[in-house]
Amino acid sequence: MMIRVLHLILAAFFLACFAGCATGPNANPADPLEPMNRSIYKFNDAVDAAVLKPMANGYKAVVPSPIRTGVSNFFSNLGDVWSLVNQVLQFEFSYAGQTVARLGLNTIFGLGGILDLASEAGIQPPKADLGQTFGKWGVPSGPYVMLPLLGPSSVRDGVGTVTATYHDPVNRVSDNATRNVLTVTRIVDIRTQLLGATDAVDEIALDKYSFIRDVYLKRRLNQISPQKSSSEDDIDYSAEDPAKPMPGQAIPKLPPIPITLPSGIFK
Repeated sequence: MMIRVLHLILAAFFLACFAGCATGPNANPADPLEPMNRSIYKFNDAVDAAVLKPMANGYKAVVPSPIRTGVSNFFSNLGDVWSLVNQVLQFEFSYAGQTVARLGLNTIFGLGGILDLASEAGIQPPKADLGQTFGKWGVPSGPYVMLPLLGPSSVRDGVGTVTATYHDPVNRVSDNATRNVLTVTRIVDIRTQLLGATDAVDEIALDKYSFIRDVYLKRRLNQISPQKSSSEDDIDYSAEDPAKPMPGQAIPKLPPIPITLPSGIFK
């Protein structure tokens, strides 16, 4: 029921993307909805500070590292299923073959993915998602959007996110209690992995919203078309990024973005 509500909310949100825009000499061309996006970012940040980050810190303090690693490996193995689908859709058959080998090795011999034997064997094809697939098919990204609870995205990637929520293996678990436990565990696991990165952003970014937006856009551009020299998506923010670190200060290595909450939370 709740997943349908999420779909309706996101559909209405995307329609709103075309209803208004931010203008002015300092407006970012990729972020015409910046005032609305900043409001949603503040909401997401408040939820994170009040609920998600404390849960992640508690989980890290209580659960031993080997167990946390096994949990992360398990959910990563589930994610490889959707990644495989998108690698095929992108005609990346070499990566798809590697992902099949990875899934087989980790699922059969790695206790359902708890042990990441494939990475130890050097089998680490890049992840793929539906937004990336649309991009490689030539679908333009559309405006940058900050989705409620789901984080940074674009109109194109948001459609991919909604589709991914429907096909999420966790949502296919029939037992409600089991599905809810898996959902909460995955949310906490994801947030725990991001503790170091978000703390680093807090320290160096003068404007966290702009920093996250620009890292997201540049990373997505590189994922979709790393050799592209010019296009509507090829925007250089280096001269207008207010969140750039001071000279000599390293930019933290951020985890994959978009960082989204697992869809099962909305069931």
